[in-house]
This record gives sequence, structure tokens and C-alpha cells, in this order.
Amino acid sequence: MSDNSHDQHEAHTGPVKTPKQMLLLSLASFVIPVFIIIGLVYYVTSANKPAAGAVNTEKATAMRIQKVGVVEVRDANRPLKPGTDVYKAQCAACHDAGAAGAPKFADAGAWRARLGQGLEGLVNSALKGKGAMGAQGGGDFNDTEIARAVVHLANSGGGKFDEPKAPEAAK
Repeated sequence: MSDNSHDQHEAHTGPVKTPKQMLLLSLASFVIPVFIIIGLVYYVTSANKPAAGAVNTEKATAMRIQKVGVVEVRDANRPLKPGTDVYKAQCAACHDAGAAGAPKFADAGAWRARLGQGLEGLVNSALKGKGAMGAQGGGDFNDTEIARAVVHLANSGGGKFDEPKAPEAAK
């Protein structure tokens, strides 16, 4: 009778016979799904990448022949703008608020040391840039108009500079 009961007991057990097998099966039940998920993520995200060696010829051609510079034709005989207009358009954004250490408009204390450079030094700083101020030369206004804006700004802070005149036309 004992032989018969032992056979029934063996029939109800699973494939795991030892604790070592149970440990390996538990570990595999966690590791295998992780690798499957990683593989699926890689498969889904790799669909957006071009194949190795594939080149978008239209884009590559467009990058090679893109414009390097621009030629802008302006009327050389147009009347020059006064310093107040240039100041409002180009300089007021920073100098009215004193942004990034810019000396404020009509602040004699802030302009006192700068006025010692003279008009040429101030205009040079405006055209080439100084500190946080970018270069103003080559923008919407020519150098004489920038100089007029510098005179307007410096005179508001106590300077006594004369506004530059328009250069003589070439004969």
C-alpha cells in the first residue's frame, strides 16, 4: 500500500525538485522579461533611425550650397537719422533700464568716468561692443548714426559733444 501512495505523491509534484532549481527558476522569471522589454524598446526606437550608411541626399546638398552671406543694397544718399531716433530704436532697451550694467540715460554719476574717454572712445566702444553690449556697427544704422546716438546719450549724462555731421558725398 505504501508503494501506491508514493506514486500518487510523485504525480502531483511540479518540474522543480530541488531548492537550487527553484532559485534558478525565480531568477529567470525576473531576468528574462527584463531582457524582452529592453529588446522591444530598442526595436521600437530604432525604427526612427536611418540605416547605417543611408544619406538624405537632398538635405546634404542643401547644406553644401547654403548661402554664406547676404548683400544688402541701401540708398547711400538717404538722409541720416538724428541721434534721438537711433537711440530709441537701438539703445533705449538697455540704457533706459540700466540692464547688464549699462549706464542709464541722464545718469550723470554713471557717465562721469566714461565721458573722460572722449567722443571717439565712446563711439568706438559702441561700434565694437563693450562688456555685455554687443557691437552696434554694421546693423540697421551706419557709423555716423550710431555716433549721433552716442552723442545724444552722453550729453544726457553731462557731456558737451557736438553731433557729427553727415560725411561729404564722393565726387
